[in-house]
Amino acid sequence: MNTGVVFPQTEFGNDPIAIRDYAQTAEGLGYSHIIAYDHVVGANPNRPGGFQGPYTYETAFHEPFVLFSFMAGVTHKIGFAPGIIILPQRQTVLVAKQAASLDVISGGRLRLGVGIGWNETEYIALNEDFHSRGKRVEEQVHVMRELWTKPLVNYTGRWHTLPDVGIKPLPVQQPIPVWFGGQAEAALRRMGHIADGWMTNNRTAADAAPLIEILERALADAGRPRSAFGLEARIQFGAGANTWATTMKDWIAAGATHFSVNTMGCGFTTAGQHIDAIRQFAATNVIKPG
Repeated sequence: MNTGVVFPQTEFGNDPIAIRDYAQTAEGLGYSHIIAYDHVVGANPNRPGGFQGPYTYETAFHEPFVLFSFMAGVTHKIGFAPGIIILPQRQTVLVAKQAASLDVISGGRLRLGVGIGWNETEYIALNEDFHSRGKRVEEQVHVMRELWTKPLVNYTGRWHTLPDVGIKPLPVQQPIPVWFGGQAEAALRRMGHIADGWMTNNRTAADAAPLIEILERALADAGRPRSAFGLEARIQFGAGANTWATTMKDWIAAGATHFSVNTMGCGFTTAGQHIDAIRQFAATNVIKPG
């Protein structure tokens, strides 16, 4: 079982020493990976037309590729997984290059989580089409895998043209594992056909059960074995120690292969409190080495 941590970047602050300490502490405690969320810009809720969403321009987000590159330089074995990169609002070839570079400098420690996102304002700011994002993401994944595994790529699709080009260096992993986020039926069907795993936001395995059924049907339709597909669940630190083992047991019965512990939303006000929290979780012996 692989148990990681969610980097609490909206609450953690910007001290690079504290970020280093967090990554090194997580590795030393035996966690298998670090998750980081992705938002490039935040919106002003008082803008014309208003804005609805859990994050605003005042919410801090470190860019995942940059953050993980820093963490890779101060660790040795812990893995890194954006959870998730909002892929259709980014240039596909550039993401493939960034991911390959991170995989190289970390020695093959990247698992790339992607999704289509929900924030149209962010798409507008990045000059990408919000409404075609679901259709584009499938081609994006195909293009990235081509670039990760071939020295030169000739490709013409609906959204991309690659005129005999390649990236160098190629990643250590060929291809880099691509996991999907998302809860909608279309997203689940898509990931059943092309993803290596699912990063779910459901709080309990019971809540996720109907979605897992959709996913398993999609895997069967694609001729893919369920055993070869990963499932990562989040464990909420704030739910309390008496719930952690039971929650994980239920998720394992539902097919979970990975977990990540989220310490946000607990009222912590310092980086040290988040570091102490992942120590406390590890001390329960709930985690298993990856």
